[in-house]
Amino acid sequence: MRSRFSIAMYVIIALFIIGVLTSLFRNPGQFLLPVILFAVIFYLYKFPPSWLRQAVRRGGGRFTPPPPAKRTKPAKRRKTPFRVIPGNKRDPDDEPPRYH
Repeated sequence: MRSRFSIAMYVIIALFIIGVLTSLFRNPGQFLLPVILFAVIFYLYKFPPSWLRQAVRRGGGRFTPPPPAKRTKPAKRRKTPFRVIPGNKRDPDDEPPRYH
């Protein structure tokens, strides 16, 4: 039974892990700053503070959805007679059937 990934994929994953660990040990601030920022934004999204909930509940003007438009009945249209416009195509009975 074959594995899900090829050998090249394992090599790429190993090099990625080595690169991440190297950058983490050389300059941890470069790696930790985005992680901490993402964690703070995620926490505020999942558990918003009370002042933020009140601002959203009150509706700050631009957060409120527009009211639904009133539906009006469409004006009655007068039925027009169906007109056939003469075309330039030949009669299909004149041509032999097309085969793929």
